[in-house]
Amino acid sequence: MKLWATTILLFLFAVPVGQAADNMAAFPPAAEGMVRYVLQLPTQADESAFKVELIVGKTVQVDEHNRYFFAGRIDEEVIKGWGFTRYLVSKLGPMAGTLMAIDPNAPKLARFVALGGAPYLIRYNSRLPVVVYAPEGVEVRYRIWAAGAETMAVEKG
Repeated sequence: MKLWATTILLFLFAVPVGQAADNMAAFPPAAEGMVRYVLQLPTQADESAFKVELIVGKTVQVDEHNRYFFAGRIDEEVIKGWGFTRYLVSKLGPMAGTLMAIDPNAPKLARFVALGGAPYLIRYNSRLPVVVYAPEGVEVRYRIWAAGAETMAVEKG
């Protein structure tokens, strides 16, 4: 009886791993000069209450007082025949920033500098991997956003 229960448990745990491997078959390897980043999200009870923020950037040496960002964008592409979405960062543009005067002898700090603009939020879906293709030397990070349970009414105006 114990062997039967162990076999069923092994099968149940092996199926998600097999499904994840099957899902990755849709995503081609990264082209030369690019890196494929894969994020497998954990299952949530109510995934509609969550969003994933993709943060693309690079760690660079900058002063501590100015704010910096890179030009560039994240493009979505649906993989033909699969219907899965992949995210592409074709290049990280030039870095820009504020122009506050600082001491030219002030030490530089290693700081992660992200793409400029609004946060890039995508749907939370633990059944499919989030796959991002980015140039070598670029970092891909993420943040999970969660909606609170409380909702509030908007007053008539």
